[in-house]
Amino acid sequence: MANCTNCSAPLPLDSITCTYCGSRNDADLAGVHYFTTHELESGRTCPRCAVPLRTIDLNINGRFLIERCDGCLGLFFDPNELETLLEATVTNVFNIDRSHLDSINALRKDDYGVSYIKCPVCSTIMNRVNFGLKSGVIVDRCREHGVWLDGGELRHLFEWMKAGGKLLQQERAEEQKRIETRELERERRKQQVPSAADGTSAGDIRFDLFGGTLRQSDPDLFDIVIKAVRFFAK
Repeated sequence: MANCTNCSAPLPLDSITCTYCGSRNDADLAGVHYFTTHELESGRTCPRCAVPLRTIDLNINGRFLIERCDGCLGLFFDPNELETLLEATVTNVFNIDRSHLDSINALRKDDYGVSYIKCPVCSTIMNRVNFGLKSGVIVDRCREHGVWLDGGELRHLFEWMKAGGKLLQQERAEEQKRIETRELERERRKQQVPSAADGTSAGDIRFDLFGGTLRQSDPDLFDIVIKAVRFFAK
């Protein structure tokens, strides 16, 4: 858990504001070793503060530019950039810590509540969508231009990755794929079974002999009756 740079009190997981001294902390990019300011402004506008965003370079595998607000410390990522940052920053995770996943979500604190904000690029209202399985973070997404994270949410996603959240998501996706495959196979088998005109399957056709009913699927009894009919027909 990150601590306040002013009073050293623990920061709420999804907040950059210290509940003890009220200071705002630049804690989200603590997991990124080094970043530089690339340009004074990016031409994109913060959806929270309505001020120009600043472009920064995270220097991940070369040049890696994202936008940040100097006021609220929110972050804007172009499509797929957030996923790339998480994969590059959190590595060597091989186990799913389900109890930790539950605990980090229980400690969540949302500074803004439920609100709809505009895309920093096109100014259209963005969609609120869950990021990943059990991440607990609802991001604001523009389908065309990218994802906005409020201050504190990137730090939460780092913890989610460390607890095996991405592995859990992949595990659930694979299980869902297996279920869908079984359902498709079941439907394929149903379509391969020929049906009689009255709706019964070919292996379940009934014959009326001497006022009785006989299944063709009963081979021994059927053979006996056929032999009896041939005997009396002589």
